[in-house]
Amino acid sequence: MKALSELQHEKGDITLSELVNLASLPQQVRKIVEPYSLGMIKLHGDNLKTIIVYGSSTGKDFIAGKSNINLLFVFKELEFTSLRMSLKSVAKGRKKGIIAPLFLTERHIKTSTDVFPIEFLEMKENHITIYGQDILEALEIKKDNIRLQCEQQLKGKLIRLRQAYLEIGLRRKGVEALLVESLTSLIPTFRNMLRLKGWKVPLEKEEVINRISSEFDVDRGVFLSILRDKRGDEKIAGMEADKFLGKYLEEIRKLAIAVDELK
Repeated sequence: MKALSELQHEKGDITLSELVNLASLPQQVRKIVEPYSLGMIKLHGDNLKTIIVYGSSTGKDFIAGKSNINLLFVFKELEFTSLRMSLKSVAKGRKKGIIAPLFLTERHIKTSTDVFPIEFLEMKENHITIYGQDILEALEIKKDNIRLQCEQQLKGKLIRLRQAYLEIGLRRKGVEALLVESLTSLIPTFRNMLRLKGWKVPLEKEEVINRISSEFDVDRGVFLSILRDKRGDEKIAGMEADKFLGKYLEEIRKLAIAVDELK
């Protein structure tokens, strides 16, 4: 009897051999992504050109049961009907840790690198193509666009953090989560600030923090304490979270000034 990976489903269904590079994924990710992707290929047929796994789900930063699985689907044509017919599959995937995937066309990607340079560069440098053509590898992203978005992200984050604290500070509960979410969302910005300085950027978050702290003279202890926080007790490094927020805001302010000087 043939192995499952060699069998072709009846009535024109696809074979598992159409997916590639699955062995490069963490085992937990592969078990989830494989049937999900096969279902999407069956659903969309020739209109689906490429499937890419990106982000922490490609490597060492993946934590089973906690990390999201990020997927990019590239279509020849993307109409509303493609979204609607995917609803049930996406809903099932969410229960297993696959967040709603990115649905894009190749043209959309190529014409959006000036608007979302960090996002596309992060995907380009940390992705595994499991179906179709790898369209990210040859993607060109300009340095000036990266610097501008880094500045926008840091200064925008300062504004949003101050505003959020004014809303929840008296209640206190939620400040710890605010810090963790904020730092996690800024890791791609940190990586790209290192790129602007000519560094070969590490994938591990702690190493990114170590490098950004050394290069821009900010307190690595503040960032590492937030990154390692898992208690959910409104404290970070033994300090009340709302007081710790003041230390964090100061370090982000320093980075916002530093990125402006990279012009």
